[in-house]
Formats: sequence, C-alpha cells, structure tokens
Amino acid sequence: MLFKDLCLLGDKPLVGRLLVILTIAEHHSNIVPWQLVAQKTGAILKYVTLNENGAPDIGNLKQMISRKTKIVAVHHVSNMLASVLPIEEIAHWAHDVGAKVLLDACQSVPHMAVNVQSLDVDFLVASSHKMCGPTGIGFLYGKSELLSAMPPFLGGGEMISDVYLDHSTYAEPPSRFEAGTPAIGEAIGLGAAIDYLSGIGMQNIHDYELELANYLHESLRAVPNIRIYGPVPSGSIRRAALCSFNVDNIHPTDIATFLDQQHGVAIRSGHHCAQPLHRSLGVSASARASLHFYNVKEDVDDFVRALKDTVSFFNSYK
Repeated sequence: MLFKDLCLLGDKPLVGRLLVILTIAEHHSNIVPWQLVAQKTGAILKYVTLNENGAPDIGNLKQMISRKTKIVAVHHVSNMLASVLPIEEIAHWAHDVGAKVLLDACQSVPHMAVNVQSLDVDFLVASSHKMCGPTGIGFLYGKSELLSAMPPFLGGGEMISDVYLDHSTYAEPPSRFEAGTPAIGEAIGLGAAIDYLSGIGMQNIHDYELELANYLHESLRAVPNIRIYGPVPSGSIRRAALCSFNVDNIHPTDIATFLDQQHGVAIRSGHHCAQPLHRSLGVSASARASLHFYNVKEDVDDFVRALKDTVSFFNSYK
C-alpha cells in the first residue's frame, strides 16, 4: 500500500531512525509490511505485549511512545482477543510527539459506527469481505494533507496529470494512488454493501452485537476445561462478538472439523493470521466462533450444545 511512502513524511527521510509501535496482537497484514519497511530503512519495530486481562497493555503502549516514534500502527478490534483499543487516546498520545497513526479497522468498520474525525487517526484501512461485500477490494482513508504530500507508489494509467518524455506530473489524491484499471465490479459491490449496512444502522448493529458478545462469552464459560482468550467483559470492558478458545487436550482443528461434519456448525481453527499472538499465549492454534448481526442467541445455544457434545466425544477416547 503506502507503507514505504510513510517513511518519507516530513522534511527528511526517516532512514535509520524510524520507530514503529505495534501490538503483539496485530494481524499479519499489519506486521509483515512494517518488517519490509524495517529491512529497507533500518526502522525499529516495538511491540506492546498483553496485560493481565489478556488484552494489549495500553499503559505499556503509552510509555513506549516518545519523540522517536514516527508511526503507531494498531488494530481497532482484535480478530482473536475481541478486545477494543481506545483509539482516540492513542491518537492523542501519538500526535503529542508528532507521530502518525495508522488504524487497522477491518474488524471494527463492519460492526460499529467509526468516525475518522473523532478518532483523529491519520490513516485507516478496512476490507470489503468483512463488510458483507466482495473479496479482493478494501479501502484506505488518509488525511488529505498527508496524501497530498506523498508520492505515488505505483506507476501507470489514471494516476497521472500530464506525461512528457522526460517526466510526468501526478494527479491529486486519491487518483495518484490508483494506477491502472480500477476494480470496478468489486467497488460497486462494496458500495452496495456499505449502503446495506448503513440502512440497518451501524449503531444498531453495534448494540445488538454487544449483547450477543456477552451472551457468547458467558455461554462458553460453561464448557468444561475451556480457555477463552481476551478480556472478560465487565463494566467498561467490552468485547467484540467473537471468542477464540481452546479446550484442554483437544486440538482446535479436531473441534472445528467435528462441529462441521457432525453438527453443521461452522467455526474457524488455526492461527487466524496472528502467529506472534498465539506464541505469546503458548499455543500454536485456537478455535474461533464469530457472530454478526444476522446471528441470534439460538445460534449460540446450538453452537455451545454442539461444542459440549464434541468435547464429550473426544474425552470418551481418553
């Protein structure tokens, strides 16, 4: 995307002195590009670890931010822990030292009202297929003054203003970052998905999913020998409508396969594109049940009932 260009913000290249702060709970898509930046520029990557509640340690993040920090790149909602970060505070701390904030909002934009002005992030990314839209497309939001200061990262048609034999001038954002033929069909599909979600109302979706999230977490706690990852919902601590978990001595892939084949219940198993997070938790994989606005509490009941049967089945062979 524009990660290389982020290194050029300001009067001088940030080679050798760029400090990027992330959390250990980032999706691979918000880790690997920064590793490539570090390899090319000598940037230093620092990771915020988890606190005793199983969520990224916000106090630790605040302490890490200093005048050497140039980029804070974090998720809004964790795709494994279901934790929600206080982005407005993080943006305030980062901006106080002149750093920029890139927000991975792939897990928040489809599930809650997200206002880039109130969050005050410099960049925000989201993905269409998480939003009931087609695959292969997403979007990047950036503050206009920052996008205008950035050079294009791809060359081709539609990103230019004028072309001469010895040089070219570039279109204004966002066109200068959209070289070549756009994904027209996918963009139309994404627009339809946005209209659909907006018609339901993002606050309505959020309020409903919050109720489902609490019901899912509470229901899963009744399963014997289960470990649920992420913070326990209570008071101001809220979770997204998903739970990643493991059951003692049963591989998560075995759980997912049995649920699918014997009960017609679909969950995900694996590392969920969060291998560093799994390593920090001392596991190689986990199972994950995810809900959206189209689910109801009866779906949770069916899932938990099937999960208990699955656990009993595997325990019967011990």
